[in-house]
Amino acid sequence: MDFATLLQVLDSTVRLATPLLLACLAGLFSERAGIFDIGLEGKMLAAAFFSAAIAAITGDVWMGLGAGILASLALSVLHGLASITFRGNQLISGVAINFLAAGLTVLIAQDWFSQGGRTPSLIGAGRFEPIILPGAAEFAGVPLIGPIYAELISGHSILVYVAFAMVPLTWWLLYRTRFGLRLRAVGEAPEAVDTAGVSVVGLRFVAVGICGILCGVAGAYLATALQAGFVKDMTAGRGFIALAALIFAKWRPWYALYACLLFGLLQAVALRYQNIDLGAFVVPVQFMDALPYILTVVILAGFVGKAIPPRAGGEPYVKER
Repeated sequence: MDFATLLQVLDSTVRLATPLLLACLAGLFSERAGIFDIGLEGKMLAAAFFSAAIAAITGDVWMGLGAGILASLALSVLHGLASITFRGNQLISGVAINFLAAGLTVLIAQDWFSQGGRTPSLIGAGRFEPIILPGAAEFAGVPLIGPIYAELISGHSILVYVAFAMVPLTWWLLYRTRFGLRLRAVGEAPEAVDTAGVSVVGLRFVAVGICGILCGVAGAYLATALQAGFVKDMTAGRGFIALAALIFAKWRPWYALYACLLFGLLQAVALRYQNIDLGAFVVPVQFMDALPYILTVVILAGFVGKAIPPRAGGEPYVKER
């Protein structure tokens, strides 16, 4: 592999890791507060559809982004009501959201656009365009550093930079603010937080809301930046890979970044190298497509070690009287 090919693979890695990173951080906020959320996939899918649909109708990608975030937030509120207010099973609520989003997005897309469950292709102001950073063209000719800056760091949409900026911001919020201390305490010992006079229900709803916003941005990125429109089931299991990355990262923001980059690299390699001829036989394209998911299972099974989730995770809080 030459340097130019390596840069292309790493560039694809960054693009493919972005929705995983946003969804992983979304799950981190929710699960740190004690609310398990396997509905990340459904929230991303709903956000992808509504962002693409509104962007196609209005021709404004920012309107689409807002619609995607609102759609994801609506499902987050639904999950919060089911698991926090009514103390239902959090896993069942997440599964229901995934099924709801998978069915409704195709149904509404067919009703609105009559294109087989997809939206029209987005063009112009209807999608996020790459941002060329200052000096990218001038430094492109500089050996080694120039191509890295011009091709790997520069040339991404604004949502990519937002996703990577969210990592230090999440770390600061969780570990350097009173809000983060309380949020982590709610996931470990909600009774102690309640005793201190802080609303456990309120904090958990805030965490679920942040989760909804980040999933909305992740879904909008898929439909308006990574691709140019919505197609059926376009999230393709990314929500579940994000959950796997969250476990691999042991619920820590910086580790989440490394895990998502690793899974993004696996997907980039699978997309780059298909139908590989090994002489005796040809590796089928289906195997390369499945490779990221296979390696995800292998990594989680053999290299994570003991990953301990928040102690109060998955358990509804019942206030003692």
